Amino acid sequence: MSFPIESIREKFPALQRQRHQRTVCHFDGPAGSQVPQSVANAISDYLLHTNSNRSAPFAVSRESDERVEAGHSAMADFLGTPDAGEIIFGQNMTSLTFALSRAISKSWSPGDEILVSQLDHDANVSPWVQAARDAGVTVHHIPINLEDCTLDQVAYRNLLSERTKLVAIGYASNATGTVNPVKEMIAAAQEVGAITFIDAVHMAPHRRINVSDLGCDFLCCSAYKFFGPHIGIMYGRRNLLESLPAYKLRPSPDTLPGRWMTGTQSHESICGAAAAVNYLADVGKFVSDEATHRTEQLDAAFEAIHQYEAELSEHFLNRLTELKSLKLWGISNLKRLKERVPTFSLTHESIPPSEIATELGKRGIFVWPGNHYALPFTEAAGLEPHGTLRVGLLHYNTREEIDRLMDSLHDVVS
Repeated sequence: MSFPIESIREKFPALQRQRHQRTVCHFDGPAGSQVPQSVANAISDYLLHTNSNRSAPFAVSRESDERVEAGHSAMADFLGTPDAGEIIFGQNMTSLTFALSRAISKSWSPGDEILVSQLDHDANVSPWVQAARDAGVTVHHIPINLEDCTLDQVAYRNLLSERTKLVAIGYASNATGTVNPVKEMIAAAQEVGAITFIDAVHMAPHRRINVSDLGCDFLCCSAYKFFGPHIGIMYGRRNLLESLPAYKLRPSPDTLPGRWMTGTQSHESICGAAAAVNYLADVGKFVSDEATHRTEQLDAAFEAIHQYEAELSEHFLNRLTELKSLKLWGISNLKRLKERVPTFSLTHESIPPSEIATELGKRGIFVWPGNHYALPFTEAAGLEPHGTLRVGLLHYNTREEIDRLMDSLHDVVS
């Protein structure tokens, strides 16, 4: 069955926006995707009909509790755990990571070591570096191979030792699109007894995530990157979530998931996150008649999304060869498309990314300039202070939009 791109685009009101009588092109997904109407409806419906705090003995509160619990179940299916109690919601991925880093670092002492990477968003670096500083722990940075913007796996293995207490790595780079071999890296970390934390924020809209298969200890993502509202989600192994010290208020529950969900949550955003998962499951229903359970539908959806995005990536990279003055940071070999998602960082030999992005914006083509909070990468690559021009494709983008981008880029950089 062909990918239902027209049907998908109809579900996103933002994709109908126009500038100068032409539909705008949203290539800004890595900073935050657009949302289908069903997500907005779910948020509105919660606020209008079941808006109440938790655990009160009356109907609206009970209905609110049911919707929040449904949100945990939806995210458990999305991340591949059978235990909805292992799903923690929070303000955003950064806040969740800071809270967890404070808890985990309580067991660290001088002489211990942790590993972070030069290819990560700073939200998966600074919280751990600051916690290590407070505990007197040594931080090692896994270096990158600048020729293709991949992590140096030999260096990674050499950095691991019996002193390694934590390995924090990204599933996919939000700057270069590189997909890291996290399953193999997790297994290597576990051989030395290290806790593993995976930042899956950028991977979540592109590929199927299965924490049970990965074997990680913790994994974070953000709903606003996979077609939902602004809310963070963290998976954690039950035994670790129950044994680590949680910084919480005394009346808060000591059971999961409550002991890690600080304060009153954004219940409407939890409903929106569940709606985003259900939207993706609906894509799975469309492309596969055999998928009946939500997990099967998500499997089918991401298989189709992966294939479609690979086709977009191939078209993008082929067209990019026409623009000799632009440098691509990351994997360009079409035979290695499985090693990247369709996020592309470009630099021009003389024009700053901000100037190119401004000119494209005037034409209704939305791309991001800067370091994209992937400061470890832009520093390692010598790209500060301007960063890169980032073009992010999602499954609602089209070949025609790519052609319009490339034609406009040609005009701008010429």
